[in-house]
Amino acid sequence: MTETPIGPTTDQIGSREEAEGFVAMVCFKHGPPRLHGVELEWTVHHADDPHRPLDAAHLSSALGVYAPTTLVPDSPHRPLGRGSLVTVEPGGQVEISGPAAASVSQLIEDTAADAAELTALLAAADLIPGDHGLDPFRPPRRLLDVPRYAAMERAFERLGPHGPRMMCSSAGLQVCLDAGETAQRWQALHDLGPTLLALFANSSHREGADTGWASARTEATFGTCAPFTEPPPKPTDDPAADWARTAMEAPVLCLRRGDSWDAPAGLTFGAWADGALPDDRPTYDDLDYHLSTLFPPVRPRGYLEVRYLDAQTGDGWIAPTVLLSALMSGPDVVDQALAAAEPAAGRWLPAARNGLADDLLRQAARQVVEVGTGAVDRLDIGKDLAIEVGDRLHYIVDDLNGRRAS
Repeated sequence: MTETPIGPTTDQIGSREEAEGFVAMVCFKHGPPRLHGVELEWTVHHADDPHRPLDAAHLSSALGVYAPTTLVPDSPHRPLGRGSLVTVEPGGQVEISGPAAASVSQLIEDTAADAAELTALLAAADLIPGDHGLDPFRPPRRLLDVPRYAAMERAFERLGPHGPRMMCSSAGLQVCLDAGETAQRWQALHDLGPTLLALFANSSHREGADTGWASARTEATFGTCAPFTEPPPKPTDDPAADWARTAMEAPVLCLRRGDSWDAPAGLTFGAWADGALPDDRPTYDDLDYHLSTLFPPVRPRGYLEVRYLDAQTGDGWIAPTVLLSALMSGPDVVDQALAAAEPAAGRWLPAARNGLADDLLRQAARQVVEVGTGAVDRLDIGKDLAIEVGDRLHYIVDDLNGRRAS
């Protein structure tokens, strides 16, 4: 979902307290929930051999004028026909994100058109989008040679093998929703997380081998920079203050000074704001940038960005987008969703490892799907699509193997 930068100035921050106040103010914006957004991400493969490494020049040629400046520095970076911008992740994954929409039907129509346009651009260069949340064929390899990703890669490599996998091999589906009545919706999106993660998990393979995880993408994400890439222990009634503290305690991954953006090991933003680098005070622009390097399951950005879903095959992204929009369609439905998800709330690791083979998660998924399909008439998507989505969701839940059908 495209946005404008949230930081107002390049003024220096005087203290951690000032930084926390800024984060709490800009990351959670109250008001009646109205807008919806979705961001689609795919790994990219050669059509004749998905194992073959991707080349940055080949991808640049395929994207043409739509390439981002991280890939082609002098690119005009034009939007696709319905307004989505194409971005490229460190390993060559492509992502589209369009303007927020008040109409779910319009959001789906526009996103589907832009996804088809991007797929056609790739196909003309004998490239295809991947079908899974994690590259099942190739080891992680960074394509983008920019200071941000070089610094992040070095920081993550110190923590283990999962960081490069998350950066260069993963692909997610991100559903974006207004914060609304923040505490209720924040808790609901977290309590629903394990159930929805299990329902749409589809990334069991990595480098040609079965990992034993239903969502190895989640394994990689949670293992990248724990605990900051993991869910909070328990959402509270003051998520803005909780998130502000988390942001302050998270390590600084990029110190945007000079050619190398490597930050001193162990430097947190809170310590930086309190003067840990006396000759280099952070600015509010630095804080904005720091927030963009945090990867929790739900990320507040003025709206709530749900990040715990694997990328889906083809138009499979429509069902989770509709389901989440329906589950958040009113306070009464959110209450029902909380009740349906409650037996499996907090079961993030069983969800990532076992998917719907976990009995509690399967039971919760059935109830959550019932709540969501019961509320889909509150959206403006039309009867035919509502039936199609409902059939798809019930098919996944009733799959005897307890796994998402391909």
